[in-house]
Amino acid sequence: MARNSDTYVCQSCGNVTAKWAGRCEACGEWNTIEQELAEAAPPGALGAAPKGKTNKIEFASLDGAAKPEPRLLTGNQEFDRACGGGLVPGSALLIGGDPGVGKSTLLLQIAAGLAKGGGSVAYISGEEAAAQITARAHRLKVNAAPVQLATATSLRDILASLKANKPDAVIIDSVQTLWSDALPAAPGTVTQVRACAHELVRFAKQTNTIVMLVGHVTKDGQIAGPRVVEHMVDAVLYFESETGRDFRILRAVKNRFGAAHEIGVFEMTSAGLAEVSNPSALFLSENETPVSGAAVFAGIEGTRPVLVEIQALVSTSTLAAPRRAVVGWDSARLSMLLAVLDARAGLDFGRNDVFLNVAGGLRISEPAADLAAAAALCSSLFDTPIAPGKVVFGEVALSGAVRPVNQAAARLKEARKLGFDGAVVPTGVDESHLDLNVAETLGDLVALIRSK
Repeated sequence: MARNSDTYVCQSCGNVTAKWAGRCEACGEWNTIEQELAEAAPPGALGAAPKGKTNKIEFASLDGAAKPEPRLLTGNQEFDRACGGGLVPGSALLIGGDPGVGKSTLLLQIAAGLAKGGGSVAYISGEEAAAQITARAHRLKVNAAPVQLATATSLRDILASLKANKPDAVIIDSVQTLWSDALPAAPGTVTQVRACAHELVRFAKQTNTIVMLVGHVTKDGQIAGPRVVEHMVDAVLYFESETGRDFRILRAVKNRFGAAHEIGVFEMTSAGLAEVSNPSALFLSENETPVSGAAVFAGIEGTRPVLVEIQALVSTSTLAAPRRAVVGWDSARLSMLLAVLDARAGLDFGRNDVFLNVAGGLRISEPAADLAAAAALCSSLFDTPIAPGKVVFGEVALSGAVRPVNQAAARLKEARKLGFDGAVVPTGVDESHLDLNVAETLGDLVALIRSK
């Protein structure tokens, strides 16, 4: 007979150890290891068939005709864009975000949109009472949508009800509240989250049902629970917000049916989340008077071109170690860029405080922002505004050379659409409708700004 054994599981990363420790050896987190009772698996449960029985699987060739995945549109273009063009039947999505960012609001609107489009939608909440959800539905003016609402946390009851009702889409808010009576672990533990997520993903694949799971996030902004949950699902979406701002960004960090790092932009209003069709307008300054230390970067988020203003302030420092502060960009990237400007362009930032900010709260990760950040830093250092109507993009190498970036044509097309008439670009970019200034090195950029 299989015996039960006590194990110790890290609630942050899911690492299993034989004894308790104050610090997890796998992820380095403190006070995250908790005792859980693990049951030994019955003989033959892990792939070995019982004696006298065999299971055969079917194989297929790779030369079969590729069929495009069917898509179910939600009626929300920004959400559909982040998902890669709509929801794929049989897919599982994991949506994470900070508390209060609007995950439940967004998913209730998505559920209403799917239901109004003729789909059958089940919304199951383990965190709120039905009265709270119906009150939100009235505030969002989606209470007339034929959404099936339930409040439950038992995985067994949820799966039994879903198999009986056979909805097209299911929303679970949230996966951390679910528990399975087949496991001795408490709800919210790594064991329960992993097992419940696995069963729901398997249900999605077997019944061709769309399953959307809401996940809590840790203090570091990562979805809580074992990372294996993110590997189980087909798409992982993060709902982001900058403190004190009304807009929200839905970012796809994993998508098996679309482009990763695609974004959808929303604005929080009293009537819920409104779509923002032109996000560049949110991230650009409305000040028509040119000021030093500001450069417009033509970036790409997923497949969408987005223009955003990068702001820099360089001032004489009174400290022995000058300050370096950055918001919305990688601080290590800023340090590298300052070193290249000092070594290759002959500038001196060593005795200055440097502050860099991406306007609007957007976070930029692509290297194409190097040249725009360098332009903003040089503009502030020289106290010379960049010529109005110009966008800047390009990757800066350690040698000081400016390297080409991908999708240059899409960046310039977006700039032209928004009224820009010029650009500072790397070599190899051709656009007859804009006045282009080619910067082969950082020295060319410095000379261009100084000549204004």
